[in-house]
Amino acid sequence: MSEIRRRDPRREWIARNRLHRDHVSVLAVLGQGNTPSEWLGPNGVMRRNPHAVGFIGPNGLKRIDRSGGQQGGPATVATGTAASDSRQAVTIEAPAFLVAVVPDMSGGRLSSHDRDLLGLARQLADADPARPGAVLAVLFGSHKEEALGEAGVDRLLHLGDDAYEGYAPEARLAVLAAVERDLAPRHWLLPDSPLGGADLGRRLAARLGERPATGVWQLEADAEARGKNGSGWRCTARGAANTRDFLRPLPRVALALAECAEPVSETRHAAEPVTLAQPLPVLLSRIADLGPVAVDPAGVALAEAGFILSAGNGVTDWEGFHHAAKLLGATQGASRVAVDDGHMPRHRQVGATGTWVTARVYVAVGISGAIQHLQGIQSCDKVVAINRDPGCDMIKRADLAVIGDAALVLQALVTLVEQEREEKRHAA
Repeated sequence: MSEIRRRDPRREWIARNRLHRDHVSVLAVLGQGNTPSEWLGPNGVMRRNPHAVGFIGPNGLKRIDRSGGQQGGPATVATGTAASDSRQAVTIEAPAFLVAVVPDMSGGRLSSHDRDLLGLARQLADADPARPGAVLAVLFGSHKEEALGEAGVDRLLHLGDDAYEGYAPEARLAVLAAVERDLAPRHWLLPDSPLGGADLGRRLAARLGERPATGVWQLEADAEARGKNGSGWRCTARGAANTRDFLRPLPRVALALAECAEPVSETRHAAEPVTLAQPLPVLLSRIADLGPVAVDPAGVALAEAGFILSAGNGVTDWEGFHHAAKLLGATQGASRVAVDDGHMPRHRQVGATGTWVTARVYVAVGISGAIQHLQGIQSCDKVVAINRDPGCDMIKRADLAVIGDAALVLQALVTLVEQEREEKRHAA
């Protein structure tokens, strides 16, 4: 048998194409594993895969070891089980201390900012395995979140009365003062966001007589800080109009920015309900919340929109698309191809060459998913894709995919919404 090495150009191309459906199987045949870091190319040059940095955690999610050391052993792929089933269950019976977190809960669910904040709280609570702390989440009003334990919550104080709905800083501050009196958390963490956390956090710091840390985006252990104030932590806070970073010992009240920490992804906590020892006082608020102001979605900038319906070159019925966006109350966006073809104005272009968006829900209609477009939507919480091609990159990125003709799917969605509204109108 000849010892001449034979090349298979197609298999080599599949090995280089991470998006190909046979990518993993071809790598296994070539002996490169599921996530190779290096391999010999066809011209004899050693090739390196920058995407292989990190390891796959027990729930099947990619983890990156930021300390510089590779941990976790060989990569494994979770199959046949849900991510929540493979999480390690953690129960803290008698915590040494509490770290209180007050998430924004925009729309009744944890936002990515809230999850980052809970990840920051877990850093403080789990720093000393011999004396672990517990993360206490304080929630106001009604919510729809069912995965608080997966987000890292050990204890839960939920006040669902109507008095705490909407903008009610005085009533909420009274609750936080009661938590301080009964439970005395070691640290208070709130999101430094315009949705309410920034205002409530500063009110709480004034009530407690603390000098809060605002714009926090990083924590690190500090033995010198432990000797000064006993916290053992110092924080890096952004200031001077986001042009400088300041180091200071971590105070009791901290307002953190988004991406301040990695969200919890590999453990499941108890989220046990707690109650306060004394009933809350009845306060007559001096502030009346008159509800949200009606805003035309067409006048909302893409960077500020929470719900975006975006069109690509797969959209053929543009009148139906505009009607669906108006009926759903969504801000309209578009891919670069749709803008270049003159179907949408330039300021509605989404992507790295247009506008980076952070919507809670992003619906991509007939968009295949160019890399620039995927970069522009990477901060969106939920992505829904409507496309004929089940193998396009947007379908792979989406949290929910609908395979079919965009015009027919939108028409069916419009019909369902109109029927539901008509039934509610008759019921009223």
